[in-house]
Amino acid sequence: MQKLKERILEEGVVVSNDVLKLDGLLNHQVDPELTMDMGREFAARYAEEPITKVITVESSGIPVAFATAITLGVPLLFARRKKTLIAEPDALTERVPSFTKGIVTDIMVSRQYLGEQDRVLFIDDIIANGDAARGLIKIIERSGASLAGLGIVVEKSFQAGGRTLREQGIRVESLVRIASLAGGKVTFT
Repeated sequence: MQKLKERILEEGVVVSNDVLKLDGLLNHQVDPELTMDMGREFAARYAEEPITKVITVESSGIPVAFATAITLGVPLLFARRKKTLIAEPDALTERVPSFTKGIVTDIMVSRQYLGEQDRVLFIDDIIANGDAARGLIKIIERSGASLAGLGIVVEKSFQAGGRTLREQGIRVESLVRIASLAGGKVTFT
């Protein structure tokens, strides 16, 4: 998506050779028009799939996942990162590290909302090492649902996440792929 690339070049802040801050358009403030464009693009790329739900991990993936779900006309389900007092005691849970947050958290999905009748499209904002993606894929597999593929807004191709998922035979569609953040400059593949 050319528009997304332009916005990343205008508003993205290269924090280090591994970290790109996209708070102004994706992770803190959300541009509704751009978000809907991204959702429509993912929906178009997976139009041939019989998707029953869109799934994501709380919280930065929610806006784009919502835009995709509304375009496809299916529910949105998100894995929670925090256990609440009303959480299901036997929820599907996986422990995952977060590359950008530098912490390990549990992600959980209620068994009530994900089952063998579902074919899900997993949408996320950024993929680096792919730990959160692998964790949610394990939850999807344990639920009996099938995974149509992943839609990633920004893939950092210089990190292993997208590549290792593709090597496992998982379809990964990225709107933009970043080859490098070296020298404080965003270089796309």
